[in-house]
Amino acid sequence: MSGLLLKDDKVVTDLMQRLSKCPQVMQYGNDEPETLLHAFADLEESFRTFLDVQLPKVLDSSVKGEALEDLLGDIMEEFRHILYHIHDPKFFRLVEPTHEWLALSSEKT
Repeated sequence: MSGLLLKDDKVVTDLMQRLSKCPQVMQYGNDEPETLLHAFADLEESFRTFLDVQLPKVLDSSVKGEALEDLLGDIMEEFRHILYHIHDPKFFRLVEPTHEWLALSSEKT
């Protein structure tokens, strides 16, 4: 995907240095800046995939039946990936301190 902000080495280096000097980040250990940076990069890609590719497709009224079901499955996987990268950094675990609700369930609610 072109235009990704976190594909620029200068931007990545600058952010890593700033995260490494941030006490709120460093309280979670020396690996946390890198974990956050990785999460941000993957989140950027996932958000762009959803917004630029998947959302326009799901809004297309010609997408129906099995194609729609496949697309919804792809969106679900993208959202799962997003949730993983929100929960992976210790810094963001305060957003949702448990992840039990992320588990797949065979029950339909």
